[in-house]
Amino acid sequence: MKHGKAVVLVVEDSTIIRMSAVDLVLSAGYEALEACDADEAIRILESRNDIDLVFTDVQMPGTMDGIKLSHYIRDRWPPVRLIVASGEAILEESNLPTGSRFFSKPYDNHAITDAMAHLLSIPE
Repeated sequence: MKHGKAVVLVVEDSTIIRMSAVDLVLSAGYEALEACDADEAIRILESRNDIDLVFTDVQMPGTMDGIKLSHYIRDRWPPVRLIVASGEAILEESNLPTGSRFFSKPYDNHAITDAMAHLLSIPE
């Protein structure tokens, strides 16, 4: 793990939910980046090498949903930690890449920040 603040990329198409997730990330002491869909998230991941965790919604417009995005990230950027949330689909964690965490919306903020802290504390 590098020194300094962990960087968390929030991927969420709903502006209000994204802003609240960004606030949650900031309040947990991490740096927050935001993307409105998977395509934007991938552009950000391609342009930076300091992203530690991606917190994504499942249902999104664009070329891929949050589940496809999480598998894509796991394949291209294996060290990046993943948290996936959804208000619709109740997912089996087995549908997600190994080491991902799934939360149903509305999620408990403490559960999310605890999961972030836990995932970010695992050695690469």
